[in-house]
Amino acid sequence: MTKFRYLTAGESHGPGLTVIVEGIPAGLGLTEEYIEKQMSRRQKGYGSGGRMKIEKDRADIRSGVRHGITLGSPIAMWIENRDFANWTDAMSVSEVGDDVDKKVYTKIVPGHADFPGALKYGQHDLRNVLERASARETAARVAAGSIARRLLEEIGISIHSRTVATGEEDGRAVATEDVDWNVVEASEVRASDSDSDARFKAAIDKSKAARTTIGGVFEVVAFGAPVGLGSHVHWDRKLDGRLAQAMMSINAVKGIEIGTGFTNTRKPGREVQDVIVPDPSDRRMFRQVSNHAGGIEGGMSNGNPIVVNVAIKPIATMTNPLPSVDINTGEVVEAAYNRSDICQVARACPVGEAMMALVLVEAMLEKYGGDSVDEIKRNHAAYVESHQVFGSS
Repeated sequence: MTKFRYLTAGESHGPGLTVIVEGIPAGLGLTEEYIEKQMSRRQKGYGSGGRMKIEKDRADIRSGVRHGITLGSPIAMWIENRDFANWTDAMSVSEVGDDVDKKVYTKIVPGHADFPGALKYGQHDLRNVLERASARETAARVAAGSIARRLLEEIGISIHSRTVATGEEDGRAVATEDVDWNVVEASEVRASDSDSDARFKAAIDKSKAARTTIGGVFEVVAFGAPVGLGSHVHWDRKLDGRLAQAMMSINAVKGIEIGTGFTNTRKPGREVQDVIVPDPSDRRMFRQVSNHAGGIEGGMSNGNPIVVNVAIKPIATMTNPLPSVDINTGEVVEAAYNRSDICQVARACPVGEAMMALVLVEAMLEKYGGDSVDEIKRNHAAYVESHQVFGSS
């Protein structure tokens, strides 16, 4: 079995994005249409910027799949950037003359990667940093995550997401276990009820009128995960740690909560721990009466839904720019402005789902191994069946 890993490459306004996914077993049904459906979800969202009107994301599979079935070899994909047609000189791989507009950026945007990146890499043109730091790269992650999602489906794991807060507006009136995910998918702000939908949109409209941006919190949930993904034996094998790192890698994310982690800090221990009771109807032979731990205990999945809440800050680029400086001259200027979203919370949800899928697939392949989908499914079935031994004596 090949170790699971993935790589992305490409710039925001370059020709496109390259994705390579390695470690997917042979025998998995996979189509470009399946991937495109997931990628299209990243392009939706109330308060999205103009880039979404230009791009029509689609991942062209270049290797690793034949006749709709994975081969077990690396899967390579190409995502074209349609906007590159407007940037052929500015993003040319070859040297260009001084008579063309290179779209040089020297005005720092507070809160963006361009300032530390310019100093770290010795750049005098901030575009050399911001092109790769752009959230455009998440299109490639969603493509990779779609393949991971497809494999997880084979062992009964499904992943969903919703917006639970936009600015100061809270949308947790519907509990996670009661969410109608069809309602969420139909909402432009990925709200789980009509009241939250209206309040989230009003908050975004208010921010747009004020020429600023707004952040929020989104929730990613995995249903059907078996007991035992991850491990307690080393820090870097703990599932919650791996999920936290993956979610934190998403652009503008500044906080992660597993289950009700922050709320738990304000409660006594008796109200926080998930009490376990016998339950022969559960495949584990036991069940927890609550899920405050978010489906992970001691760095391992415990069979409950895995719940991760992700805090994402307002986007740094605003139509009313903040004061800043020129990276080359030190002159006080207004920060640069390039088109951007007013609110990216809803669009970040599918990215969070992709990162959840990528982490869970890696942990699943570590647990079950196998070079083919059928082998993995046999290993998974045997492992789940072994749980029936516990509590039977």
